[in-house]
Amino acid sequence: MRTDDQLPETELTFLLGMAFQLLLAEFTGRLAEAGQADLRPVHGMVFQILRGDGATGTELAQRLGVTKQAAGQLVDDLEKRGYVRREPHPEGGRRKLVVLTEAAHAHLTVAGRVLHDLEAELARRTGTGDLSTLRTELTRLVRAMAGDTPPPLRPVW
Repeated sequence: MRTDDQLPETELTFLLGMAFQLLLAEFTGRLAEAGQADLRPVHGMVFQILRGDGATGTELAQRLGVTKQAAGQLVDDLEKRGYVRREPHPEGGRRKLVVLTEAAHAHLTVAGRVLHDLEAELARRTGTGDLSTLRTELTRLVRAMAGDTPPPLRPVW
């Protein structure tokens, strides 16, 4: 072990931030290599929220922790790119439901494969065999601080 290694003494918040940045950068790079370079991480967050039945713009804003205007801009951009569409809300009224298109589902398939491959590689590189213990501990940490309703993961990068 290196004697000048300062990582073990680094504050937990900084370690979590560094790990997040490194993992996100590697994931984004691998997505680009897989031909999926046109989207940013925030778009992936939107896709995760819209999976299943979709969401209204207001619901999307709440889940992202951004303003309705910011969520609307994201939806407008993704709609122009062909990744989402607005449909009449099943309960009627003026509300619209934002849903994923086939292009978004295709992206999610590639992104899921890239992420699972990356996680498996990281498990091998760290010598842990899998990341289930890390996932369990991080889940405990989030629940200890936020309860059963995870807070929005604000796209601040």
